[in-house]
Amino acid sequence: MKLKIKTGDTVRVIAGDHKGSEGKVLSVDRVKNKAIVEEINMVSKHEKPSAKNPQGGIVKKEAPIHISNLSLIDKKSGETTRVGFEFEDGKKVRVSKKSNEVI
Repeated sequence: MKLKIKTGDTVRVIAGDHKGSEGKVLSVDRVKNKAIVEEINMVSKHEKPSAKNPQGGIVKKEAPIHISNLSLIDKKSGETTRVGFEFEDGKKVRVSKKSNEVI
């Protein structure tokens, strides 16, 4: 399935506990249809002491959130928009449905 959200996009959460929050997409898991968004869906993870983290302890980190709960933010208007695809100069590009501009 073709995903409409990519790494680096600014998105808004449209459903769930973090509804209304905005952030930048850090990574996308195409197999599970999930994305990790900066500062959203934070969870506490217990980590053992290691060479990288000699103290160990509880670490806060982002957990994946399903792509269906995210909506892309249009850079021009700052509102959420749906994404469509068009061919431009022989290349497939993402297009904002609200402003009709290439993303």
